[in-house]
Amino acid sequence: MRVFLQQDETANVFSKQLLDIGNGKVPMDTSTGFITLPTDFCHITHSKEELIQRVFPDIAHQFNNRNWLGERAILAAKNKDVDDLNATIQNFLPGQLVSFKSVDTVINQDDVVNYPTEFLNSLELAGLPPHNLQLKVGSVVIMLRNINQPRLCNGTRLTVKKIMKNVIEATIIKGKYKGEDVLIPRIPMIPTHLPFDFKRLQFPVRLAFAMTINKSQGQSLEVCGINLEFPCFAHGQLYVACSRVGKPSSLFIYAPQNKTKNIV
Repeated sequence: MRVFLQQDETANVFSKQLLDIGNGKVPMDTSTGFITLPTDFCHITHSKEELIQRVFPDIAHQFNNRNWLGERAILAAKNKDVDDLNATIQNFLPGQLVSFKSVDTVINQDDVVNYPTEFLNSLELAGLPPHNLQLKVGSVVIMLRNINQPRLCNGTRLTVKKIMKNVIEATIIKGKYKGEDVLIPRIPMIPTHLPFDFKRLQFPVRLAFAMTINKSQGQSLEVCGINLEFPCFAHGQLYVACSRVGKPSSLFIYAPQNKTKNIV
């Protein structure tokens, strides 16, 4: 648990509130299944736009500060919400937006007629980069594959330093190798949870100003935002999201009417 107890009474209370959420002890409205977030548990924001501004204030000028970027993120339960947040935040960065289109092919040639390229391009799958990957210099990305362990592993967060045609130069912003520059090539990726086999040739990264709650497990943050416009849907997700930080002053939550679901 990422709770700081050095003479900080708010962190002590925060740890108890976290345990109540994790154990399902926060009072729930039986008619709706929603809980009301305690007023001293976090900073409540009233819109997604305010949430972004509180977690990433003045990002247009701060995006070159790797330490600043590495210590903050916004979490959401679903990939669709994360993608929308990432696109919005990236638009605040100066500079040109560069698009990289993946090359998608069916492995079994007998399936080519059934699964045309346009269909393969439309697939947005968890753990796979998008067909149309759009990046700017300064964007925060997260690795989706292990390509150079232990330096470049699934879950490593980086900032884009230079964009080239067939390789991305990026700087690691969290962990043991923080500050090191690395090169990320395009690689073939084959998802395993589909009824047919196809291969996507693309850079193995996604934008990571915002992340899914599941992807954030194991990460520590100094500043964390949580978008609960659409509530958590799995066991323990709310606890996992809130426990990325160690004190209430570091946690910002957007939840309509200050209410959300806590599935335990």
